[in-house]
Amino acid sequence: MHSETPSGQRISAHISALADRLWEISLELHRNPELSYREYRAAALLAGELESSGFAVEREVAGLPTAFVGNIGSGDSPRVALLLEYDALPELGHACGHNLIATAGLGAALALQPLVQATGGTLLVVGTPAEEDGGGKIAEVEAGVFEGVDAALMFHPGVYNWSWAPLTAMVELRIAFHGKAAHPTGNPQDGVDALGTLIRTFNELEVLSQSLPDGSHVQGIIIRGGEVTNIIPDFAEGRFGLRALTTSALDRLLDQVRACAEQAARETSAAVVIEKLGATYTHFRSNPVLAGTFSRHLARLGISATEPLPGVYLGSSDIGNVSTKVPTIHPFLQILPPDQSDHTPAFTAAAAGEYGKAAMLAAAEALAFTAFDVLSDPAVAEQAWTAFRNQAASEQSGPQLRQHAM
Repeated sequence: MHSETPSGQRISAHISALADRLWEISLELHRNPELSYREYRAAALLAGELESSGFAVEREVAGLPTAFVGNIGSGDSPRVALLLEYDALPELGHACGHNLIATAGLGAALALQPLVQATGGTLLVVGTPAEEDGGGKIAEVEAGVFEGVDAALMFHPGVYNWSWAPLTAMVELRIAFHGKAAHPTGNPQDGVDALGTLIRTFNELEVLSQSLPDGSHVQGIIIRGGEVTNIIPDFAEGRFGLRALTTSALDRLLDQVRACAEQAARETSAAVVIEKLGATYTHFRSNPVLAGTFSRHLARLGISATEPLPGVYLGSSDIGNVSTKVPTIHPFLQILPPDQSDHTPAFTAAAAGEYGKAAMLAAAEALAFTAFDVLSDPAVAEQAWTAFRNQAASEQSGPQLRQHAM
């Protein structure tokens, strides 16, 4: 789609007219950060904006009180989903810039609203809570929210302008050891040191980490390790975050971590309990057709989005679970220099600053143009699905970091 077309001119004009209101909403979210699954004000504000603009809004989708889906159009294909995130981080607030994600998606939706009916397609605006802790998108995938969707679109603020996101698969484990209490000097031979067993597990994992493949790592913390120093602990508990380049690699890592804990338990005669905490975040699969379309529209706005730096990973997200279901994009737009990071006070400030505003408005326009391309040209969705199926097939032969060249 060209910006010079009447539809393109209308989209750009709508974004320009909406700019002040979108920034006001973004700052409102920023001033009132809400944690995962508690984003009541944010969800009400965003859903209300959609309703007042003519979208039919369903609240509490997928059994989540702060999830919603706005809908406009025929109900038929092509079907495009714009994804809104709006949860914040404890103590740091919007240090991941979800206020910008929400308003960029909202802006794209509002700009497209007058144009959707003429395309014959359907536009969905999906409110996705709890990206930081819990994975609201996973529940939405399982509830069928993305059934029939041809393109799932969102952006993320960051410290690079990247056309796609190197996001790994992730799962959290709880590993607990049950031992036997004893006095460390009176009868130590009768004790089974649960804390010592947990520490053995950390040592085993340190050895394992030296041979892990690119993109894999394990990070652990001790939750409980005893109460006083004059009793050998009969219980100890750790929590471990596992990440890997692909979901299949994560499954292998999970088996290795389990084996380390079980080996430590055998060595000390402790009992071990291993539990998965929450849902698994699958690896992210960027769709090259949609990512290329977004990048071209972004370039028209003067922003060049490059490929990620080799060997650099930006964590994990429940957008991965969407991306292995339907063609998806998750590009990054810079609001801080590359020597900075998100999840910091500086990023929180940037998410309410001028660079944040500029990135949000650029993303809103590029998302709107990309969505309109899918809605107005059936060939775009067909090409995106062909690329999606090709990627799925290629993943069977091994992990690939360089998912596509732009």
